[in-house]
Amino acid sequence: MLTLGINSKPKLSYETFCLLRDIIYAKCGIFFADTKKYLLETRLLRRLEEKNLKTFEDYYYFLMYDPEKTKELSNVLNSIVTNETSFFRDNAQLDAFRRGVIPKVLEEKAKSGSKSLKIWSAACSTGEEPYTLGMMLMDDALPAKGYLIDILGSDISDIVLKSAEAGVYEKYALRNTPEAFLRKYFVSNGGDSYSVSRKVHEIVKYRKVNLVDSLETRMVKGIDVIFCRNVLIYFDDASKKKAVTHLYDSLNKGGYLFVGFSETLHNITRLFRPVSIERSVVYQKV
Repeated sequence: MLTLGINSKPKLSYETFCLLRDIIYAKCGIFFADTKKYLLETRLLRRLEEKNLKTFEDYYYFLMYDPEKTKELSNVLNSIVTNETSFFRDNAQLDAFRRGVIPKVLEEKAKSGSKSLKIWSAACSTGEEPYTLGMMLMDDALPAKGYLIDILGSDISDIVLKSAEAGVYEKYALRNTPEAFLRKYFVSNGGDSYSVSRKVHEIVKYRKVNLVDSLETRMVKGIDVIFCRNVLIYFDDASKKKAVTHLYDSLNKGGYLFVGFSETLHNITRLFRPVSIERSVVYQKV
């Protein structure tokens, strides 16, 4: 039976909502509670229009059985992720990273004679976070001191990763950027458009990584510091535990994990030790 809503737009029934959210959950660990039914309906409506399908039931069968289902599932993930971010977001945590965590990491590096520093911005969206971290490390002259900086930005969305790799941003994304950093690490394209400078762009690489996929996260190893902020809030407890375990495995011993201010690992895992650094709680691999 064809179920239509206002203005003859397809309406997502509760039964089909459950089927679709199960597919999404199995793929990436993001769980849509019953209260988020309207959100999923709104996000996926464009996909129905793009595929010229009349109902959400038709779309479900497309995702299950069509030869193009794998490609379309990638489009689903692009549609459901939230990409609200900016440069120099949550300064308190960035201060903890720059003034507290990095000096501790470098102190340990000195003991082993290593000059390699590896940072992972998990769920990096359009790239503002990894570029911010790179600018801060460059501003502290770490490359000039002989350190090889390797920053990975990852996400499950092809669209945001393509945008991140381009490194072009409108002024709104730069609203929290200190003027000195804007002059030093960006190139004006005219108007309100700016590009990340080549020297910053060169130390950041991007890769598609699903945080609940053990095969994909297994490829990310030897990391000193991970930023995974405002991501766990979209997962249920089982997916949180799986993702955090994968992040733990990717870190070097003694490495650090940043999660969002509203997130905690308290009821998820005891693999990490919470430490207070520069008025921020950071989790250290023990």
